[in-house]
Amino acid sequence: MNLHWLGAILIIAGCGGIGFGMALNYKREENTLRQLIRIMDMFCCDLEYRMTPLPELFRKAANASTGQLANLFANVSKELENQIAPDAAYCMASALHRSRELPGKVLFALTDLSRSLGEYDLDGQLQGIKAVQASCNRQLEDLENNRTQRIRSYQTLGLCAGAALAILFL
Repeated sequence: MNLHWLGAILIIAGCGGIGFGMALNYKREENTLRQLIRIMDMFCCDLEYRMTPLPELFRKAANASTGQLANLFANVSKELENQIAPDAAYCMASALHRSRELPGKVLFALTDLSRSLGEYDLDGQLQGIKAVQASCNRQLEDLENNRTQRIRSYQTLGLCAGAALAILFL
């Protein structure tokens, strides 16, 4: 009888943990988007006022960011410096392919960003960066508008799914 209760508690804790993990991923996506918006501000300033070369620009972005974004920007910088491919979009695509933990919205924004960097003149690059930044701002706004409800829903859904499974197995 005690093993049944122990199993039920473990099922509820496991499903609850999944719900809390989904809520944590939601918060992580928000933080990554905020970081990316800040990095794009830095890109605009460095390109407009200093005309920083792309490898150095990505190196500075790696130093200014944390987590997966820092690794991604460092990889792109190395690929551009080693001239694995002269195209920034190709280097970004190969670095994105290697980093699988970035949220989907961030991957989409970075893919759009890579298409404008190094392909156009300065004004075109700045317009591309600002367009991606506006897209990230809209996505971040959408995430922030539903934050408390969605996080609470993920947590509640995890616990309730665990309780339902525990009832079924008892």
